[in-house]
Amino acid sequence: MKAVVQRVSSAAVTVAGETTGRIRQGLVILLGVAHDDTPQDAIYLSDKILNLRIFEDAEEKMNLSVGAVGGSLLIVSQFTLLADCRKGRRPSFVKAARPESAEKLYTFFIERVRCENIPVEAGCFGAHMAVSLVNDGPVTIIIDSKER
Repeated sequence: MKAVVQRVSSAAVTVAGETTGRIRQGLVILLGVAHDDTPQDAIYLSDKILNLRIFEDAEEKMNLSVGAVGGSLLIVSQFTLLADCRKGRRPSFVKAARPESAEKLYTFFIERVRCENIPVEAGCFGAHMAVSLVNDGPVTIIIDSKER
């Protein structure tokens, strides 16, 4: 499972012109599910993201987690994170999970972070989405559950 985590001052996702999720300060998580991912990958990734100390404290040091600053999460599925661009010019997505299993792990990930009392908004799995955000910093971090 792969995630692109962006610290934001605000973000929103829309599907067919309707907003499905909107947050103020927090994290946008673009989440890609690989064909060999398991619930353990989702647990590892959710724990890692929730405890990342990437928000500034009173001394302007990145020392606080999203929960410590009262932030929210906007989680968007993005199978293109599993793209393999090594050959040719068209990306291969053979590492991406089939939609049925990817949606189950995506939903599991969302439910897992909601259990931590962090406000969570989300996109619509499998839909064409428009994501807008104001990246704060900018701070963007890539985490892969296979690189533990």
